[in-house]
Amino acid sequence: MTFTEADMQRYSRHILLPEIGGIGQKKLKEASVLIVGAGGLGSPLLYYLAAAGVGRLGLVDDDAVDLSNLQRQIVHSNTDIGRLKVESAAEKAKALNPETKVDLYPTRLSQENAAEIFTGYDIIADGSDNFETRYCINDACVTVGKTLVSAAVLRFDGQLATFRPHLGGPCYRCVFPAQPPKDLIPSCSQAGVLGSLVGVLGSLQATEILKEILNIGESLENRLLLYDGLANHFRHISIKKAPDCPTCGT
Repeated sequence: MTFTEADMQRYSRHILLPEIGGIGQKKLKEASVLIVGAGGLGSPLLYYLAAAGVGRLGLVDDDAVDLSNLQRQIVHSNTDIGRLKVESAAEKAKALNPETKVDLYPTRLSQENAAEIFTGYDIIADGSDNFETRYCINDACVTVGKTLVSAAVLRFDGQLATFRPHLGGPCYRCVFPAQPPKDLIPSCSQAGVLGSLVGVLGSLQATEILKEILNIGESLENRLLLYDGLANHFRHISIKKAPDCPTCGT
């Protein structure tokens, strides 16, 4: 794979970095990432992965753009209200970087279709907004042996982790074995979320994915990153594989 003069100019700030260079940029161009959720987290995630030159992106979301989304879902605008989110988001990604291929899956992820969709991608990014989908994503990643970079937000708080159970690390269920009761943890539509918070976590999520592709830096595997937006405070919690995990345990 060779770079055109336009490629060299577009990715010049990456190529200048010794940790990336031309070889690393080639890795990005050959990589594929599936993003589950074209909303708050998916917006900055999509923008930064496309801008970075990731060669192929997939978008899974069955929802349409609503006015209430625009406070945080920056990939969409007023003129997109009523459109499928995957179509609106893909249009913006292609406008930013026409060289990036974007596959659309305007469907709700389920135990029936997740593994089949995931098989064609290197890394899975969880930008969903409900526990049912998060557990579905985790279980499918374990089944097909894919790295999962998962983020979640609520009110002023966020969390982020990388799961590589196929390489011996814990999976999402090792940390959160079962879904909490539906009335215990409210959704963003019930409790609210600071719009810029999804930008913080989505950007961090994009950074972790790029690090995984490039094999640079320290992975978030075995650590859960917690962010308190009101205090602007980050902390890490060590996590480990659970031998009795219902998904990846023995």
